[in-house]
Amino acid sequence: MYNNHGSLYGTHRKHQFAVRGAGTRIMILSCNIVSDGGDALALWNRDDGMYYHADCYFEGWVDYVCPRGWCYVTNCRFFGHNTPSASIWHDGSRNKRQKFVITDSFFDGVANFPLGRNHLDAQFYLINCRFSANMVDRPFYRPPSSPREWQWGARHYFFNCHRDCGEYSWFRDNLHEAEGAPAPEQIDARWSFDGMWDPEAMMPSVLPYASFPRPKRDAVGLFTTNLMLSWVQGRNARAHSLYFGTTNPPPPKGDQTNTTYDPGRLEPGTTYYWRVDEVTEEGVVPGEIWRFTTK
Repeated sequence: MYNNHGSLYGTHRKHQFAVRGAGTRIMILSCNIVSDGGDALALWNRDDGMYYHADCYFEGWVDYVCPRGWCYVTNCRFFGHNTPSASIWHDGSRNKRQKFVITDSFFDGVANFPLGRNHLDAQFYLINCRFSANMVDRPFYRPPSSPREWQWGARHYFFNCHRDCGEYSWFRDNLHEAEGAPAPEQIDARWSFDGMWDPEAMMPSVLPYASFPRPKRDAVGLFTTNLMLSWVQGRNARAHSLYFGTTNPPPPKGDQTNTTYDPGRLEPGTTYYWRVDEVTEEGVVPGEIWRFTTK
């Protein structure tokens, strides 16, 4: 989804929505959302909006990912042309529990792109994210045009985030400062929506390939016993060809019809690789290679 108004008319600073909406329980999966201006992805139900985005690419100018309400983003890539403003923005002013959570994602942009800001009360969590060397040393801030002070203070939380070519102090680990001091392993989609919605547990088979692995991509510190692999099947799958082992690529384990696999007892301190190819009437749809590491 691409709004090219900015390229056509030589302006990049105004609102140029690629996606705008005011619904709730909206999922965007494996999509590119791009705009030649600001507010590329603008889902703006400030009362009870809940949005889930996975495996996507976002690109734009000012505040190009800017949800209101609750939003969870995972395994996505961001690219901003947004100096001197911000890449991400949030309005969580209607409910103190509203939050914008981003996990396992990568931020890039033009030289000296800034990360985020919020005019209104907001709550950001960035977990296991990586920033390119182009990100400027500027923490989240309240712009001068903000209509009022933040009633709940600054709430910008980080865990295990790193910048290529050096860190900035403002994204040091500080989850212990958040309300309830959540552990990083607690922070998933269900937690982000305060238990009101669990999109990953009810994910439909809409993608053509196997997706949403459990354990999640690159999980670490897993127990060596009682570990079950599972995934969401591709939409036309009749069977699943499973590959699993300690080598990359992993060896074949045969075909099956269910979407779980018991690997048995695993070795400690070991990285395992696995893949699921979907067998359809039209042929085989190859899957991504996933990995996890035991304690």
